[in-house]
Amino acid sequence: MNPEIPGTIASLLYLCSAGVQFLSLRQPVKHLKLIVGLSASVAVACHAVTVYLDLYGAGGINLGIFPMLSLMAVAISAIVLLSSFRRPLANLFIAIFPLATLTLILEISMEGAYSPRDDLTPGILLHITLSVVAYSLLTIAALQAALLSFGDTEMKNRNLAMLQRLPPLQIMEGLLFEMLMVGLVFLSLSILTGFVVFKEAATPGLVHHTVITLLAWLVFAILLWGRYRLGWRGAIASRWALTGFVILAVGYFGSKLVLELVLGRT
Repeated sequence: MNPEIPGTIASLLYLCSAGVQFLSLRQPVKHLKLIVGLSASVAVACHAVTVYLDLYGAGGINLGIFPMLSLMAVAISAIVLLSSFRRPLANLFIAIFPLATLTLILEISMEGAYSPRDDLTPGILLHITLSVVAYSLLTIAALQAALLSFGDTEMKNRNLAMLQRLPPLQIMEGLLFEMLMVGLVFLSLSILTGFVVFKEAATPGLVHHTVITLLAWLVFAILLWGRYRLGWRGAIASRWALTGFVILAVGYFGSKLVLELVLGRT
């Protein structure tokens, strides 16, 4: 199957879901959860098929920047979608689904310099899986931090109309630290498995990636320590979470961007 077919379907349904969810902020939408939930579920399924077809080709596994961006996006979308059935996370669709659509467009229309590999060991695949889960959870935490910061600003400005459309700040803050804690566990496991499976320090970009990832881990660890020992919350927690996320994104995708698109290396 051509990845462009499920990719196009997923993109249209993502935008439909995000649009309906955004419309609900302005006026009530009848059967909102059913419409958004159904369209988003089909979108995530089609997105997953697209990623699978792109990752597992005839030449091996494609771990280029665009397939990995798309893989991360579908993981984030799936986690938020499943969580939204029992937690007030649906408004995150407005930001997440357009970004997922963008990764799909890049995936099916752009090519990097990465050459598919057929020599990946189970250890490397485990490391990749842990990394994807960790990055996905920490990305959701970053989005939650941005939403928390926005809600905190609206509360200070006494914009009650907007606050009524957002989950309670206490709930958003609890979700932020829950995602951070679980994400940090997976990031720690990812780092540990990385040290075990990657023994060639001369691998292009590996040293820089490792150092920056460790720095991001330290930022998240300090934030959790500050939360439980010093009572950090609100704007302080949001700034630390967003800082850690930016460092983590630069550590992985910044390295791949330079290697594949600027230097033309795999």
